Amino acid sequence: MPTARTGDGPPGPDGLRGASPRYLPIAEHGLIGDLRSAALVGTDGTIDWYCCGRFDAPSVFASILDADRGGSFELAADVPARTKQFYFPDTNVLITRFFADGGVGEIQDFMPVVDDSREADRHRLIRRVVCVRGTLPFRARIAPRFSYGTVPHTLRLEDGQAVFDSPVLRLALTSTVPLEADGPDVWSLFKLNEGASAVFAVDRVDDEVPPRRCAVAEAEREFNATVAYWRRWLSRSRYRGRWREMVHRSALTLKLLTYAPTGAIVAAPTTSLPEQIGGERNWDYRYVWIRDAAFCVYAMLRLGFTEEAEAFMTFLSEHVGLDAPDTTARGGPLQIMYGIDGRRDLTERELPHLEGYRGSAPVRVGNAAVGQLQLDIYGALVDSLYLYDKWGQPLSSAHWDGISALVDWVCDHWDQPDEGVWETRGGRKTFLYSRLMCWVAVERAMRLAQRRGLPADTLRWGRARDAIYRRIMSRGWSGTRRAFTQYEDSEILDASVLMMPLAKFISPTDPKWLATLDALREDLVSDSLVYRYDPQASPDGLQGEEGTFSICSFWYVEALTRAGRIDEARLAFEKMLTYANHLGLYAEEIGHTGEQSGNFPQAFTHLALISAAFNLDRRLG
Repeated sequence: MPTARTGDGPPGPDGLRGASPRYLPIAEHGLIGDLRSAALVGTDGTIDWYCCGRFDAPSVFASILDADRGGSFELAADVPARTKQFYFPDTNVLITRFFADGGVGEIQDFMPVVDDSREADRHRLIRRVVCVRGTLPFRARIAPRFSYGTVPHTLRLEDGQAVFDSPVLRLALTSTVPLEADGPDVWSLFKLNEGASAVFAVDRVDDEVPPRRCAVAEAEREFNATVAYWRRWLSRSRYRGRWREMVHRSALTLKLLTYAPTGAIVAAPTTSLPEQIGGERNWDYRYVWIRDAAFCVYAMLRLGFTEEAEAFMTFLSEHVGLDAPDTTARGGPLQIMYGIDGRRDLTERELPHLEGYRGSAPVRVGNAAVGQLQLDIYGALVDSLYLYDKWGQPLSSAHWDGISALVDWVCDHWDQPDEGVWETRGGRKTFLYSRLMCWVAVERAMRLAQRRGLPADTLRWGRARDAIYRRIMSRGWSGTRRAFTQYEDSEILDASVLMMPLAKFISPTDPKWLATLDALREDLVSDSLVYRYDPQASPDGLQGEEGTFSICSFWYVEALTRAGRIDEARLAFEKMLTYANHLGLYAEEIGHTGEQSGNFPQAFTHLALISAAFNLDRRLG
């Protein structure tokens, strides 16, 4: 039975919301999508988050950020019932089942996907309700709130169809059961006997794309086509090791976070889900972080999904300017993040009319970190391009010219302070991780040039690579702490250094590294869960605490694996799997009592799971 939401919402005239609690735990949700947008479906059957057409579009349903003002699509058994939620096997079709005294019913939620082409005129969300045993009454309430609840709409209801019309968006709801109006919203009460079904379909419409009814037979065709698409896609996976179910669920999740029209990969499909309840660490993750997307390419290539890597390469070429980076740009030739359409302006603003998840304000859209300098992105990017050239397709001459320009820039700027991988807002420092990934950028480019016989200023690059190495080994190592530290000449630990052996900077059995691993275990590891750093020891410019960072926990597993501590690694990995939600999904962080926090689901976490599983499985034989 799902965890109850906290508090009660105001009852509507029809009584549908009166008994509904206000907020589910973040982890009590599943994700559906159509490679353009996504929706979160709670274990109680409510769609709490949906942005129509694009991941970064203003929300239509956002009750996860404000139960009263955000809007939602409620659909559930109208009697007391236990619920269970699972994915239709090997797909991203979500099933929510209701077990009541009178029978068993289920909701099949999906967004139709026929292919992942760049063109799509229609965006549709289908909810098919089926009574599989006995007889069950159901209730539905559809209450859209356009543009984060700031734009009013009108309702036109006729012949089983409701049209919600606002100045910014028009949606059509078709239903095979009768609908009733309640102000600007609609509701329905209906009963299904065993074997019977009902269908609700939400379509984006306009003057050129008129409403289209979705009958039971059409919903069946759309369901079968969508199932076939996801199974056909997953069949390309080469992973046959242990933990196949978790690895494949992570791969399916990463695919869901891909914006097919451009090949972009978002960090998460949500905004402002808090890292701490009631705190201010609430960010918008519906954008393309160069770092996250580059690591996603690595994970996809590991599993054999070369088309996704190629699509991201196209995004870099068409929207980021990899072929001809502006190396004279102030602060660096690349931004740390871009819009899913490649736009650079991601101005951050707050939405004070929304209370935030369980009162966690502010709710933010846009992200001010776009203006930060984060030198590590160049290593993540060049490493992914190196792997793409090795496991995918050879890089073009234009790509190589762009890479060379980036590496030349890194050689000139690697030693400046930056905001670092964790996007701190407490001022720039000489972070070790940034130095490490600058070393990766130069070293991988040198490898690529040598393997392919490409032109390169190898003498200059070699001098820079060696200088970075010596700087890390001399000023990034603390003899007092017997560990590599967060930034130069400090004694503060940071989990990002777990990437040192993973990036092949240092031997995983080097005495200095093994001492670092022990120090990290003492200071930052709690029952296999790893904190990024201690904000009390290293202020990051923000108030409040945060949970353990799940990507760091999987990095820890991989570092233990490479160090030969296989039993420790396997136990830590198995423990991490217990922190997934009921569907195998992870948010960004895990709180003190095991609850998931932060934006959900998080691409970074799932790609790290894939890498850890792949390497641990290989070592186990």
